[in-house]
Amino acid sequence: MCSTPSESPACAETVPYRRKFSVVYVEDAALSYQRTREILGRLHGATVIRCRSYRDIFNRSHQEPTLQRKAQALILAVSPLNAVYDGAPVCQDFGNRHFYYTSCVMNCIFDCEYCYLQGMYPCGHIVCFVNLEDTFAALDDILKEHEAYVCISYDTDLLALEPLLGFVRDWLAYASTRERLTLELRTKSAAAAVLRSLPVIPGAVLALTLSPDPVIAAYEHHTPDLSARLAFAAEAQKAGWSVRLCFDPMLAVHDAEPAYNAMFDEVFSVLRPEQIRDVSIGTFRISKEYLREMRRRRPCAVTLYPYELTNGVYSYSSDTEERLLSLARTRLREHFPEDRIFVWKSDSAV
Repeated sequence: MCSTPSESPACAETVPYRRKFSVVYVEDAALSYQRTREILGRLHGATVIRCRSYRDIFNRSHQEPTLQRKAQALILAVSPLNAVYDGAPVCQDFGNRHFYYTSCVMNCIFDCEYCYLQGMYPCGHIVCFVNLEDTFAALDDILKEHEAYVCISYDTDLLALEPLLGFVRDWLAYASTRERLTLELRTKSAAAAVLRSLPVIPGAVLALTLSPDPVIAAYEHHTPDLSARLAFAAEAQKAGWSVRLCFDPMLAVHDAEPAYNAMFDEVFSVLRPEQIRDVSIGTFRISKEYLREMRRRRPCAVTLYPYELTNGVYSYSSDTEERLLSLARTRLREHFPEDRIFVWKSDSAV
């Protein structure tokens, strides 16, 4: 696989929101929310357009999400659903029986070529649901029945958007008073200043996605480079965060073995394994429907790779998958016991 170099600097502490979101659509139902007013207050000079429903913008036919990502608009809306969903089979549950995810933001400020969001959503703009309290109420109903492990940053990178939205702070404040709740915050961000502004709570896991620099440069556009992510992870460790490292998805790129070995060398020259909660590894996988849309919208080395289809999910051949996973397992076993290494395979998550 090969691609063009990244379009962005290797590391951005913050995102220039005023320039990126020059247009903001506001759903009529969202106008009265304090969060809406706060977000608009951070976007001085943006053109604000009212709309009846976010679907009128987001779900229009004949859109070009890849082009829209080059000039993303922000859509502020009220979610009509409770926005708490069962974890998907292609996601790791880390041994949690009651595994959920939420979708308070749809779409991401980063632009990774392999991201399933490009096949999932018909639009490249970002939707933010300002009625977080309704999601909290839905989770409270779940927590009355049993504990819950909830991923809050699967359909976006919530930490990268934190200076604009402030959603992570609200989630942490909510979780700090719910003993049966564990939050996972997954990110490729390296915004250390943002992290310093947030409280550290026992029920939150900071899950950092790490990739070799050649993969970042070719496929993870607008994201920080590996050294910046590791510096961010080291600071999170010192601050007392429960840190998880996610080497997922691993890609079958040209010279994958030296690239991933170099990455592991760098990771453990910076981070202290004994202070890492656990690690996860997995290779690229995606549903048949999402890949079909991605190939139509963004034909590239990742989307056009000759994957194999099993039970509605495209992934690498068993030989290719095992070659990548074996490499990662070998390196991670140098630093972690088996019960702290979680592996996603096409036939099962173990």
